[in-house]
Amino acid sequence: MKFYKNLNKQFINGEWINGQGEDLIDVNPYNDEEITIFKSATKKDVDNAHKAAKKAFKSWSKTLPQERRGIILNAINIIDKRKDEIADWIVKESGSARVKAETEIMAATLMMHEAASMPNRMEGRIYPSPIPGKESRAYRKSLGVLGIITPWNFPFHLSMRSIAPALALGNTIVVKPASSTPVSGATLIAKIFEEAGIPKGVFNVTAGKGSDIGDYFVKHPISKLISFTGSTPVGKNIGKIAGEALKKVSLELGGNNVFIVREDANIEKAAEAAVFGKFYHQGQICMAINRILVHEKIFEEFKNTFIKKVKALKVGNPTTDEKVIIGPIIDNKEIDRIMENLQKSLANGAKLELGGKQDNNIIEPTVLTNVTNDMVIANEETFGPIAPLIKFKNDEEAIEIANSLEFGLSGAIFSKNTEEALAMAHNIETGMVHINDQTVNDDANAPFGGEKGSGMGRFNGEFVLEEFTTVQWITIQHEARDYAPLA
Repeated sequence: MKFYKNLNKQFINGEWINGQGEDLIDVNPYNDEEITIFKSATKKDVDNAHKAAKKAFKSWSKTLPQERRGIILNAINIIDKRKDEIADWIVKESGSARVKAETEIMAATLMMHEAASMPNRMEGRIYPSPIPGKESRAYRKSLGVLGIITPWNFPFHLSMRSIAPALALGNTIVVKPASSTPVSGATLIAKIFEEAGIPKGVFNVTAGKGSDIGDYFVKHPISKLISFTGSTPVGKNIGKIAGEALKKVSLELGGNNVFIVREDANIEKAAEAAVFGKFYHQGQICMAINRILVHEKIFEEFKNTFIKKVKALKVGNPTTDEKVIIGPIIDNKEIDRIMENLQKSLANGAKLELGGKQDNNIIEPTVLTNVTNDMVIANEETFGPIAPLIKFKNDEEAIEIANSLEFGLSGAIFSKNTEEALAMAHNIETGMVHINDQTVNDDANAPFGGEKGSGMGRFNGEFVLEEFTTVQWITIQHEARDYAPLA
């Protein structure tokens, strides 16, 4: 099987073309080596893509459910055949460990299987009417053109999480990928769906810098919804622009997720879960553990067990070594931010237990103790491989610490008493809590999303079906209506 070509182009109205803007250089974050160069999309390219999507919507929204389902299933088969090629792109564009890339592909295909069932789940309803002779119906319909803005950290899965349901539900799409991962987050997926038989204009890609086309993309008058996964500040701006345009938004934003280890927890299992949830993809995940809260009576034992497991993580270049777990941070700007926050926290009294050094584009797995919730390494989303351990005295204090910040995406609690852990979970202001597991979970049929500053709306299953469709109320008066006394 030949490798895909022309992945460094825009995909508009079924054609692979160069954008009309400046060069967008796609680099490997481990060594900053050039992977490929795009000609960036301009506002005119964004216009053309939306016009193509609007034109294609008329026919695509009327295709039979089995046709849409068939294309999704075709795409799944193609992914299965090309999983090595896809994994290669994820690794070299996002600095992902190989095992993370393979898990990402698996998660994407599970979501696609769920999406393949959606064309047959667009059910309407018939309501009782208080008016004699009236039949009251609600029809669920495709929403229209959706604008999808994808992230760089899980580019393939988090893009597919919006793309597959949107297409399955009869919508047409324009995708703007993150500048760091334009291939694995968009053009590779477009190529897969092109091979799967998607009609021209249904799937469009405009790759370019957010500073050049981002706001224009969001406020474009043709799109009916913006699906965005990314940081809270950017998400707030998107929400503001979209609100002024009276369009729907699905926002999955930042997190400052707590991992709570109660006094009765299995320390070995809790430490193992905490290492996964903190250091998976170098901590560059919205669901990653940001604060590890440990009961004061078991703090030392947990710390020592945790550090021992962190020391075993292999660090290096994931492109050349498939056993590497800790790879590069996505870019120099992020490295500088993370290291600055680390130094500020150390100056404010945090104690360095492990790591703390930077080697080119890699930050060592780092463990801090003597951390308080007001330190920058705790109260801001780190998005990097630094684990702050915070002591707590009782459940009430742990809940107070968990709820003290503006974020509310994910969380986890380790305890042998699952009923008491459940009671804690109900009091944590977050969209998701996982008992005796870590924070990084995303099931294709379960509601994924946050509270407070962590987003609006829910992805996956019936929840995204509701987000990506609309309903129309139609009544039929089967017999003459009596309008007295107004008539």
